[in-house]
Amino acid sequence: MASAPSIDTAISGHSRAVLPTTNTNLSGYQDVIVTIVIGTVSTAFAPILHAVNPALAIVVQTLVAAATMAAVPSCAPAIAVYILLFQNVFVSILSPWIANPSELEFIKGYNFLNCSVMWLIALGRYATQRHAYGPVVNRLMLGSTFVLAVVGIYFLMGLQRDPLAASIYLRNIVLPIFLFQLSLLSASTQAIRLTRTVVAIGVIFIVCGYVELLARDFWLHITNGYAYWQFDEIKATASGVWEREMRATGRVIASLKDRFTFGFLNTPLLDGLGLSEVMRIFGPNISAISYAYGVAFFILFLTSAGRPLLAAAALPLVVMCGVKGALITLVFVGVAWLATRLIGASITFALALAGLAGYVAFGIQLGLRIGDYHVLGFMGGLNGFLASPLGRSLGDGGNLAGDFASIDWSAAQQSGAVDGAVESAVGVLLYQMGVAALVPLGFYFLAAFKSWQYYARSGLLMQGFAAYGTLVVLVNGIFQEEALFAPPALGLMMWLTGLVIGNAARAEVPYEFASIPEGRLDAAAVAASADRSAAYDSPMSR
Repeated sequence: MASAPSIDTAISGHSRAVLPTTNTNLSGYQDVIVTIVIGTVSTAFAPILHAVNPALAIVVQTLVAAATMAAVPSCAPAIAVYILLFQNVFVSILSPWIANPSELEFIKGYNFLNCSVMWLIALGRYATQRHAYGPVVNRLMLGSTFVLAVVGIYFLMGLQRDPLAASIYLRNIVLPIFLFQLSLLSASTQAIRLTRTVVAIGVIFIVCGYVELLARDFWLHITNGYAYWQFDEIKATASGVWEREMRATGRVIASLKDRFTFGFLNTPLLDGLGLSEVMRIFGPNISAISYAYGVAFFILFLTSAGRPLLAAAALPLVVMCGVKGALITLVFVGVAWLATRLIGASITFALALAGLAGYVAFGIQLGLRIGDYHVLGFMGGLNGFLASPLGRSLGDGGNLAGDFASIDWSAAQQSGAVDGAVESAVGVLLYQMGVAALVPLGFYFLAAFKSWQYYARSGLLMQGFAAYGTLVVLVNGIFQEEALFAPPALGLMMWLTGLVIGNAARAEVPYEFASIPEGRLDAAAVAASADRSAAYDSPMSR
């Protein structure tokens, strides 16, 4: 079984060369430099421009994203990742000039604006040229667009009830689809080279974590972390969260570092091992769980891209993050790689599905026994689904809803469920969207399965990473809201899945864009190419 050195080749296992319609790849390390420069300028200037005029910031950010798609479209997928991972640290640096928590949350939405504009331009190009794409890409685009349409219906329903909460959950749910479509369309039309760029982004991301771990005061100083976290303190005080926590647990938060202290893996099962005072790492995206997922992603990426020493260097960091879901993702994908080599792809896939089912059953049973908040939140979502199978609306329930701070956790532990849905992405989706939640969840599974089909055929580790990584994060969504709603978790997995499927599909249908002269993508050329593509539809595409 071959281990893929990069995602820059046609990952379908085919050896034939594929010529894209246009080639905007940069030579040498120019792609790395361009990605980091554009990403840094975009993220750093968003808060500055917002301070001058929010409308000006929106216009400039939109123009920057559009210019990126026009000038260096091959860098767009990597720029999207950079913006999502590093925007918050730039916001933190400039937080002394931010007026209040509401303004902070608004500014943090500029990364979604950038990604949305790049996605929209890519979708517009696809809409005008879709007959030139192969059947695999067209089917996945149709399915993912249907997901967006269904989510949009529940968003419109939520606007009438709670516009802010509905907008937040819309962003959380559609972003992985946006990233999937952007990377799928980019990789299926041209042989983009991203390995060096993603490795560079990963190294920076990991180094930031080590700086925070080893020199937290220095990190908080250079990022203006004390000013940034003060906004969160204002929200926690106003909502009464701290007071209720103090009354329930006797724990008094006297300093910022007290807020960073958690039990290892956040579970009472380890209380007797002396691991109750672990300082969590929040990273450049300033979210402990999200950061842990990001580190796990880059460890697996570096491994499958042929950088095992860099991957090994990050292992202590992901352990110190102390996030169960990220560690489970890391172990699950690694075991799946090894099992595929030893016993074959099909048997491994069947055992993996059985293992995930066992993981869910065990996790729910154990969680109910110990009163785990995540399981109680999932059961609340499940009860809400049974009470209203058609769902309610986006924003009705969830960690980000307005009534989250008022939950009586003691009563929930007594009853075995929360009244509503929190702390579980799958529970929240079932509560908000009812049976329609199976649409996005089902699509994620189908995208992972498609990636696994290519992996079973080629043995390339990157494809296996995309397949098994997406599957385990999807299941983690039962026990964590961040698993599906945080960009470094499902967002990065769907981004990678789009890349590997796009690359494989492009190699599988070699005549699509290679047969159309540059600048001559007229209707006749597209139709002729589509006819040839249909004739080449391979068994793996069906």
